[in-house]
Amino acid sequence: MRDRHVQSFVRSAALLAALVVPGIAIAQVAVPGPSTRATGEEYHIEVSGSLWNPSVFGVISSEQFGIAGSEISFTNDLGFKSKRFGDARLVLRPGKKHKFRVQYTPISYSAESTLPRDVVFNGILYPVNVPVQSTFDWKVLRFGYEYDVIYTDRGFFGILIEGQYTQMNASLKSPVNDEFTRAKAPLPALGAVARVYPIRNLSITAEASGLRLPNIDDKYEANYLDVDVYGTFNFTRNFGVQGGWRRMHTYLRVESDIGDIKFQGFWFGGAIRY
Repeated sequence: MRDRHVQSFVRSAALLAALVVPGIAIAQVAVPGPSTRATGEEYHIEVSGSLWNPSVFGVISSEQFGIAGSEISFTNDLGFKSKRFGDARLVLRPGKKHKFRVQYTPISYSAESTLPRDVVFNGILYPVNVPVQSTFDWKVLRFGYEYDVIYTDRGFFGILIEGQYTQMNASLKSPVNDEFTRAKAPLPALGAVARVYPIRNLSITAEASGLRLPNIDDKYEANYLDVDVYGTFNFTRNFGVQGGWRRMHTYLRVESDIGDIKFQGFWFGGAIRY
């Protein structure tokens, strides 16, 4: 009798093992379900580039030898015309909510014109009707950290902490004078960024950063604001096309050199992710 019970127990245990063990093995090798995150949100490195066609607005002034400089207009005095510029961006994303950002925007104008009025640049008088060759370079390099305070599968809201390095070069060359000035300064900035996905492949992003530094002394003053609103259509998780509108306004005064620059307009580009 006891042997019969033992044999029955062994047969029951063997049957239970035959049913359970394959199930455990299948569970161990099962493929995870599809991700519910929006297309383009699963990456660690994003590289993007674009062409920006902003309108032209700018005033520069440079004092020298105690002689006050004129406020020289990019359009009315120097005849600068609208043109396209490149813009490059890099995002390193070690975690879902953490991003390290780098952006480089080099802007350069040049023109040949006849001055419509007398202007003083770098202590030198350039009289009316004198032909001049003018150049202006404005390079902006931004480093930043973004933390997404709110993150969901279809959007996020984050805060930005940035440092911007700005360098301005300007020159005026006439048959009798050739003057050059340069101003550069690091500018800190704070901002915010928000993104939503109306559909899984399409995102709309808005971000703004800036800072106003008070006139602490007579040698340095700066204000900065950068607003960017754009859409991205992601064909795959690794590639998307982008288009948007950007406004960048910077006022920079370093000792006697002043640049009051505003660029705004539409841009188009693309992004590659890994």
